[in-house]
Amino acid sequence: MESLRNEPRLEALATEAWDPAGADLDLRTTDELVTLMNDADSTVPAAVARARPALVAAIDAIGARLERGGRLVYVGTGTSGRLALVDAMEIESTFGFGPDRVVALVAGDVGNVGPQEHAEDDAAAGAREVRALGLRPDDAVVGISASGRTPYVLGALEEARLAEAATVAVTCVDGSELGALADHEVAVVVGGEVVSGSTRLKAGTAQKLVLNTISTVAMIRLGKTFGNLMVDVVATNDKLRARVRRIVSLATGAPEADVDDALERAGGDAKVAIVCLRAGIDATTARERLATADGVVRKAIGT
Repeated sequence: MESLRNEPRLEALATEAWDPAGADLDLRTTDELVTLMNDADSTVPAAVARARPALVAAIDAIGARLERGGRLVYVGTGTSGRLALVDAMEIESTFGFGPDRVVALVAGDVGNVGPQEHAEDDAAAGAREVRALGLRPDDAVVGISASGRTPYVLGALEEARLAEAATVAVTCVDGSELGALADHEVAVVVGGEVVSGSTRLKAGTAQKLVLNTISTVAMIRLGKTFGNLMVDVVATNDKLRARVRRIVSLATGAPEADVDDALERAGGDAKVAIVCLRAGIDATTARERLATADGVVRKAIGT
């Protein structure tokens, strides 16, 4: 019990705020509860917007590392960790950014999707797992913790600092310990939850929005889109193959038959097909142009 008495008081954290007006929550109707949840969730985008300058700076730092061949490493526990894992996995399929370039470390074992909250108290594990990645200065590590004080994430960011990687803290409180450790602190202060302390709610939504923004904007900066089209999408099923076909069609305005022919010559690669059609060249030359242009379609077609 001594360790609990030495813990910072929960009521001091914005994420743990309790609203006495909710004391009758379990007595309210379903309609009232749905309305309450919706009203609470509607405040999250404004909180993210208030963190925009810090988010911009963090993304620019991450993007600079990725351009130099570095990795994006997410670190989190509980809801934060699972959101990080989802984002990391979706970057690969959406933008063709391989698993060797984006990593999610989740306390307790990334292969176990069940609750692993007990593992968040292990700072040494966070440091050890980051160390095992062999971080370099061109890597960027994003620590995610609603409270900004999770030991596993703190240990990971401390280790990342030793490796001189870029460090980012994504929290839902101001002036956190995690924020003080990081090069960039993105604090999205959403306040207390409808169910007091359940940070999978507004805090989780805020973190999801921030991670969406970090990964999407970083990928746009790397040339993973042409306009607002996902030209590096990995077509692994019928739906995605149809999406690639539509992307090439929208990017070029070419007739269906020409799109199909270009994709066949390009081996299904949307970027190659687009450059073929927009520049009027063969697939081999299109690939060469893309290689010279660092994979950026606009550079390859000269616009």
